[in-house]
Amino acid sequence: MTERKPPSMNVDDWVEAQIQRAQNAGEFDDLDGAGKPLPKLADPHDPDWWVKDFMRREKIEADVLLPPTVLLRKEKARIREHVQKMRTEAEVRDYLADLNKRILVQVRDATGPVIPVGKTDEDAVLRQWREDRDALQTPQPKPAAEQQPAPKRSFWQRLFS
Repeated sequence: MTERKPPSMNVDDWVEAQIQRAQNAGEFDDLDGAGKPLPKLADPHDPDWWVKDFMRREKIEADVLLPPTVLLRKEKARIREHVQKMRTEAEVRDYLADLNKRILVQVRDATGPVIPVGKTDEDAVLRQWREDRDALQTPQPKPAAEQQPAPKRSFWQRLFS
């Protein structure tokens, strides 16, 4: 802890004396970040820097900032990938019913930008889901070379052939 400033000394002179004393004692040697540029000093000014820094620090995805209609459109675009992970048709139907319900609620409560989001066609999605499931479950035919390996010949058979 530093001592108090003497009453007869100027504040600027006292601070400079404290810095000189610390430099002579080697307290500024081997500091973290020594010789490196200050972060974000060379970047152009961004008025939303604090939001971006908070999102990076807290590992928040940018999608949560989108309007609900845009989120529903993105979910509707990725419906095939989401449905592929489901095991039963009832599970797929429940998910599609919930998605359609959320779409209808959002259409009714249209606050913010009006972005058209239509209901999903459950029959078409189920048909695609069944085709994808059948394609995964059917065994793939093996190439002719891998079906049955040639019988191993003995040393004598290989020698005299």
